[in-house]
Amino acid sequence: MKRILPVLVLLLVSRIAGFAQTEKPMHEIHAQMIYNFIKYIQWPNDSEPGEFVVGIIGEDDVFNTLKSYYDGKPKGAKKYSIRKLSGAEEASACAVVYIGKNKSGQFETVKNAVTGKPILTITDSFNLGKKGSCINFKVVDGKLKFELNQASVSSSTLKVASQLSSMAIVI
Repeated sequence: MKRILPVLVLLLVSRIAGFAQTEKPMHEIHAQMIYNFIKYIQWPNDSEPGEFVVGIIGEDDVFNTLKSYYDGKPKGAKKYSIRKLSGAEEASACAVVYIGKNKSGQFETVKNAVTGKPILTITDSFNLGKKGSCINFKVVDGKLKFELNQASVSSSTLKVASQLSSMAIVI
């Protein structure tokens, strides 16, 4: 029994460590959620061929994950093109612009550049949903949630499926 107990403890510890390693890093979760948001939103030019550009400002890990998973893949008549943006001036050429937490200070400039255009803005910073981001990540009770600013989405001439709205914190 004395020999078996240490072996059982080692097995239990290794299993727990294995479960901890299977949790996805936050950048992968954000990338996956961004991709899933896109599925539930309709752009006015969805049926036209060309590129569906997803621009990332900041957050190299999110950019790299989106690029490796989705770049070049089809989206209806279009193909995903994942691009690293150096600033707000490039945002107007995108269908989606994600502004990472480390670049949230650029939100107002991006917002001004894309106002009135069919561009989905996604942010990850406190209060940016209320300041006009279409979608903003938010942690509530230790769980990642998202805010959906319906006025911002409407002014961008985008249509959101009710399934997405029902999962969001609507503001």
